[in-house]
Amino acid sequence: MFFAPPPTTETSVFASLPDNLRMHGEPSEWRDGQPGSQPVHSLLEGPAFDRDGNLWCVDIAYGRIFRLTPNRGFEVMIAYDGEPNGLAFHQDGRLFIADYRNGVMVFDPRTGEIAPFLQRHHLERLKAVNDLTFADNGDLYFTDQGMTGLHDPTGRVFRVRPGCAPEMILSNVPSPNGLVLSPDGATLYVAATRGNCIWRVPMMPDGSVAKVGNFIQLSGGQGPDGLAIDRDGGLLICHIGLGTVWHMTPRGEPARRFVSPTGLHTTNVAFGGENRDQLFITEAETGTVLSAQTETRGLPLFGGY
Repeated sequence: MFFAPPPTTETSVFASLPDNLRMHGEPSEWRDGQPGSQPVHSLLEGPAFDRDGNLWCVDIAYGRIFRLTPNRGFEVMIAYDGEPNGLAFHQDGRLFIADYRNGVMVFDPRTGEIAPFLQRHHLERLKAVNDLTFADNGDLYFTDQGMTGLHDPTGRVFRVRPGCAPEMILSNVPSPNGLVLSPDGATLYVAATRGNCIWRVPMMPDGSVAKVGNFIQLSGGQGPDGLAIDRDGGLLICHIGLGTVWHMTPRGEPARRFVSPTGLHTTNVAFGGENRDQLFITEAETGTVLSAQTETRGLPLFGGY
């Protein structure tokens, strides 16, 4: 099934990683271990807003977490021996980190301390955590991607309920990446990067999943990366290799295409701004954060949990 091309909106550069924070090819185990070519200066990912409206993001290749200052400068909040990939703020102000090397970590901006939250499941190490999101009730969902793909469709998705052991809810995803819940919490969407598609994961009343399906099939580029969702259930999909963020209706129809004016490595997206009607997109090829005005709005920060 094919659709007519949606209207296109060109994004603009909101902020650029300054030269003094670009590593210019310094050794990076993460970068050297990935297939294909990767930027030599940084790998920006995981935009997230805190309660005060500050934008945070990560540099997975060099273990850094940034906060953008009011004048759009990059402030290093922590640099540590890890590979931070995705970010999600808890309602208490702590920053949960999907760390490709160390599992799920927690950073407290008030104290500057970072500590492990989850590193193993049934005494086994995780493959390599990619992204994470919170439900309104406080449940934490995260993807365990590793080096999986169509050749090895064993990527996993976990849920951690407050005070409970982690539960594996999917174990057969070809490279699970970004993930987001529908506004009513009844559906989990997962980007299967190497399948170049978005999985729709219905949540049963008892917390199990059933009738998981392929919701949106993409083509070209390298596949979908980060996801965001608007208040009406429309899905924002970062398509790396195309320099694109797709805005899909709740029915899975293309409504708009946001395009990068710089590089093609659009890794992740978050709603921000006073009315939460602006998109902020990390573009890793050039080490920039892009922005665009939207006709829709993101969900309130922190939901109801």
